Amino acid sequence: MSERSFKTGRLRVRLGILLHAADFDLRRSEWSLLPARKTISPLLSFLYSPDETIKWRAVTAVGIVMAKLADEDTESARVVMRRLIWSLNDESGGIGWGAPEAMGEIMAVHEALADEYVHILVSYIRSDCNRLENDLLERGVLWGLGRVAQVRPQLLQERAFCFVPYLESTDPMHRGLAARALGFLDARAFHDCLRPLLKDGSPLLIFEDGISVCCSVSELAQRAMGLREL
Repeated sequence: MSERSFKTGRLRVRLGILLHAADFDLRRSEWSLLPARKTISPLLSFLYSPDETIKWRAVTAVGIVMAKLADEDTESARVVMRRLIWSLNDESGGIGWGAPEAMGEIMAVHEALADEYVHILVSYIRSDCNRLENDLLERGVLWGLGRVAQVRPQLLQERAFCFVPYLESTDPMHRGLAARALGFLDARAFHDCLRPLLKDGSPLLIFEDGISVCCSVSELAQRAMGLREL
């Protein structure tokens, strides 16, 4: 497909159709056929969708499109990453809903971008760095880091301690997502911190492997401790 054949308005309609498609998972290859540089900006707007299904599908699609863009034009991909980072900056004047999740997905599917930007995503949950101090955004960071850990555990193993404070959070999503991330790493050093969560039956709905999965904090803690598989 030629980039000339796409106008912004028509492209956004096309993206909406793909994101709403009943067979979204079967049509993932179509995202790779779109002109990456023109697609990414309108696609990012869907991260703000109040429809959770569309938001998570947009996260997945952003990963696919950004991987293509990074392979074609690394600097353009960096510009997009900086845009996502800026959206999480207080000075941006907005709130970067979906940005941490998108960053995590991008880094899960593109190794070079992961190597370059993972430390920034980690900094958003470190009190000695750039902690976001917004419970909802920090949920996104924890999910994004868990996604990176799922594919590139070597990038987070030495940073695994950053998840520990969230195991004691009053927010069950924080506790569950922190345990989930540790479940993709060697968490033996953190079993004492995870053990109290084995009795935590707080219900969660977490997007994983393309679908929303119902689970509990205790199940995620058990997985992190190697006691069960979800």
